[in-house]
Amino acid sequence: MRKIQRLRPASVAGAVAVLAVAVAACGGPAPTVAAPTSTAPASAPTSVSAAPGGVTQPGDVFGPACNQLPQDGQPGSAVRVASVPVATAIEANPLLRTLTTALRKGALIDTLNQQKEITVFAPYDRGFENFQQNLGADRFNAVLADQNTLGDVLKYHVVAKRYDRAGLVAAGTVTTLQGGSVRIKDAGDTMEITDNTGVTSHVLCGNIPTANATLFIIDQVMQPKNP
Repeated sequence: MRKIQRLRPASVAGAVAVLAVAVAACGGPAPTVAAPTSTAPASAPTSVSAAPGGVTQPGDVFGPACNQLPQDGQPGSAVRVASVPVATAIEANPLLRTLTTALRKGALIDTLNQQKEITVFAPYDRGFENFQQNLGADRFNAVLADQNTLGDVLKYHVVAKRYDRAGLVAAGTVTTLQGGSVRIKDAGDTMEITDNTGVTSHVLCGNIPTANATLFIIDQVMQPKNP
């Protein structure tokens, strides 16, 4: 897997405007979700063992924002997405509109749907807003404009093995499709996922079952180290 490229400065108006228009076309702003402000001491679940093959059920979901997802069999709910591939599940999730747009720009919808038994960390919409603020507008625009660079960032959120919460905590560190690794810690009602730049994301809702993946919605866009 190729390393993330150096980002080239570019005009902000183009790609950012395209992303904003595309997200708006999906049906308006997503629900506001507050990231956890504090976490309990990290500890692995003591009463829950890893699910066989990392396959979860709708009743296994956890996290502080699960109640903001569609419920009771509505489109995008854990019950409904359990039978569809992961990119299709992402497209149906109201918290993941910007990620959906990014996957389409990176030509990764079909790629993710065709993967077998994977784990996906999915940044919610406000995580992409933070990503833009942290990178600066020019660098953010360059990521969106370069399909290869965008692809590397997105592949850094995918693990080529299916894990549930307990399996991730037991593993401690997992390698992504991009080639970099992330570190995992349990943290009360959430989990902490630290990327190669030292930034820690929190799980907003995890253990979401899909036909070919277990999905974890996180509050930040993770980044591999720059070369």
